[in-house]
Amino acid sequence: MATTALMSTFGSVPLGASGPVERYQPPVQAPVRDPFRPPDQPWLAGNRGLEYQTEPGTPVGAIGPGLVVFAGQVGGTLHVTVLHPDGLRSSYSFLASIAITEGDRVRTGQIVGTTGSLFHLGVRAGERYIDPTALFGQVVGRAKVFLVPAGSRGSDAVG
Repeated sequence: MATTALMSTFGSVPLGASGPVERYQPPVQAPVRDPFRPPDQPWLAGNRGLEYQTEPGTPVGAIGPGLVVFAGQVGGTLHVTVLHPDGLRSSYSFLASIAITEGDRVRTGQIVGTTGSLFHLGVRAGERYIDPTALFGQVVGRAKVFLVPAGSRGSDAVG
């Protein structure tokens, strides 16, 4: 049985042990203000996700289906984390309100909260942050994404 991997300039992210590749969508319809900028070392500054240019109160949708593993306050700001069936975790940060609770199952696009004066989306594969745009099939900054079967040389890639 072949597994599918998402290939980007930041490495491969395994998506699902079997079955179709998970489809993700952006959490808001707004331009990216600050793109993914991974630091050279884990302790250095960078942007470990995407900061969107949103108006306060903009509804934020889940990027894909999953289980809400955290919904609450951290350091005085509101955050939501969703664990997706493929093992990726998406985090929605600096929210003005939260519309779901820990333990809820969400579907793609379901409102998880509303934006505050800032809105940040982060995605992790294990403990490694990945570029969320790689999941949306978009090109922002340096990343270009191709979906190919694992082990393929990419000759059948669609980009």
